[in-house]
Amino acid sequence: MKAHRSGFVNIIGNPNVGKSTLMNILTGEKLSVVTAKAQTTRHRIMGIINGENYQIVFSDTPGIIRPKYRMQEGMMGFVQASLTDADVIVYVTDVVETPDKNRDYLDKIAAMKAPVLLLINKIDLTTQEKLERLCDTWTLLLPNARIIPVSAKEKFNIHPVSDAIIGWLPEGPAYFPKDEISDKSDRFFASEILRGKIFENYRKEIPYCSEVAVESFKEETGIIRIHAVIFVERETQKSILIGKKGTALKKTVTEARKEMELFFARKVFLETFIKVHKNWRNNEMYLKAGGYLAGS
Repeated sequence: MKAHRSGFVNIIGNPNVGKSTLMNILTGEKLSVVTAKAQTTRHRIMGIINGENYQIVFSDTPGIIRPKYRMQEGMMGFVQASLTDADVIVYVTDVVETPDKNRDYLDKIAAMKAPVLLLINKIDLTTQEKLERLCDTWTLLLPNARIIPVSAKEKFNIHPVSDAIIGWLPEGPAYFPKDEISDKSDRFFASEILRGKIFENYRKEIPYCSEVAVESFKEETGIIRIHAVIFVERETQKSILIGKKGTALKKTVTEARKEMELFFARKVFLETFIKVHKNWRNNEMYLKAGGYLAGS
């Protein structure tokens, strides 16, 4: 009988390289919000997949940035934590970004004892010749990493990624019950779905100045009743969110409700309210309540 393997596999990389898309493909669940905008992921989200003889605990993390707000400092705290507790590091890059971007993080990864899997994503956007040169560059930057070119969009070359990870897992018992898919609550996923629709439907500063808090999540027979608050920083942002005669907000809430119904496999009643919370991205109390800072 094979020994049971388990471990924490942490996904790290710069914004917009496809970390969340890869997380969802690897876990087979839509756990991370995916949009075309950078910095969509704000929290560390765990996704759990189980086999008879293994358990992989994936962590999707925010894209690496230079913090401008206290909230972003908390986001980078999630990234730093993922470097310290990883059994396997999955560093995601793509064929577009400059390889030595955020070199300080690359130096930290290069010095780690945990095995490193380097995924070059979006290879459908380049040529074989350019890809080979890019692999050579990354070999110099992270000589101990195993490099696998992938296309998350096309779901290309994903199986070798899973095989490599399982082969690196240390022997040990499962960390979570085998029927769990994440460490996050249903309330958290409801808030993320609504926030994702805000990222998809609004431009400029609105997605980045908005936050969602689910204040009530009640499961009843055949239906889930959700009351969510959308926080913004200024009255003008509130007006933009609502839109002319409320059409913009209605569209966003309707799309979020439909996606929630697919996610929870239940009918959903979604009620929303918009509040202005000036400078919430630097408010320590609010950020602790939102899970961005220790003490929440």
